Amino acid sequence: MTGETAGDIGGTLGVLERLVAFNTVSARPNADIVAYIEGYLRDRGARITRIAQGDKAGLYAEIGPPGPGVLLSGHTDVVPVAGQDWTRAPFALTRDGNRLYGRGTTDMKGYLASMLAAADMASRGPLAAPLKLVFSYDEEVGCVGIQQMMDRLAPLMGTPRAAFVGEPTEMQVAIGHKGKAAFTAICRGQSGHSSLAPDFVNALHLAADFVTALRDVQDAQRQGGARDPAYDIPYSTVHVGTLEGGRALNVVPDRADLNFEIRHLPGDDPAALLARIRLAADTVSARYRTQWDGARIEIDEINGYPGLDIAPEDPVVATALALAETNQTTKMAFGTEAGVFAAQGIPTVICGPGSMAGQGHKPDEYITLDQIAACNRMMARIVADLRGG
Repeated sequence: MTGETAGDIGGTLGVLERLVAFNTVSARPNADIVAYIEGYLRDRGARITRIAQGDKAGLYAEIGPPGPGVLLSGHTDVVPVAGQDWTRAPFALTRDGNRLYGRGTTDMKGYLASMLAAADMASRGPLAAPLKLVFSYDEEVGCVGIQQMMDRLAPLMGTPRAAFVGEPTEMQVAIGHKGKAAFTAICRGQSGHSSLAPDFVNALHLAADFVTALRDVQDAQRQGGARDPAYDIPYSTVHVGTLEGGRALNVVPDRADLNFEIRHLPGDDPAALLARIRLAADTVSARYRTQWDGARIEIDEINGYPGLDIAPEDPVVATALALAETNQTTKMAFGTEAGVFAAQGIPTVICGPGSMAGQGHKPDEYITLDQIAACNRMMARIVADLRGG
């Protein structure tokens, strides 16, 4: 990529081809892509720290003098392709006109390639302030990796004056998204022969009543909860994703496992919502304990991440709008790592190439050349700003 400019994206496309070729579905190790990125950055004089967790690793890199600087962040993992009807090889970059196909082109290896383009630009002249880069893992399974990295990452990155998380926004500046908390509810009943089913507490019946209770909590949020009209769904939501229980038709099930999530507005307290849900679970269980005192619903948290809510008048928003050359801000339906950075006191926005609604997580995922070019132009402006201090 040496010598590439913002208007010449050939080097970026070569990097994107390499990145897409790494099968980094979240369930797999990511050592190969991390080694490639690490080597690329080392060749450009970056100071690099690898942050490992089992068979996964993230990277922190810095180019330029010490100081607050600007942070760019993206994740290396992608969603699975299994069960999707791809007409092209998902882990090979193919071009058709203005479109570049491959898993992760939009979410979010296109942005990673532009991050590396920024590193290349930054390496070709003195900076007055540093360019900081974070590459994470396991974002697609609940922003797990960045939270595991943060203890080591926080003292390395300090407090940049601005952070850009490059999830696909079609290069608009996103200033908010909901937080998420995911849970498993274990419903405990009694096993017995189905010919005597009424004599036993059926764990699936317990679970079904709990689903109804969760829907009641959701209805209360829809009717009277906090609202933010900037979101497509302007209130906090409660969603049931899976329900499993029972081993055979002639056996009353003694256990049913239910997975549910809360996607909450940044202004809503997820702990308060969970307290209402626990109360509902106890109310449901109490009805069955009149028959058997062991009936209960246990709720365990699986994972979660904070929401993002940046005030439109925050200086980072004006900075981001100028660097992205747009006058539009938006809020996003899906979660990102941006809330994790904001929780560290870093002014953070989301801005990246591609459309999540249009291409993200879909078969034949693609990104357009003009989106890559627009992102590279933003990177060139960021580097120019860092040269001026």
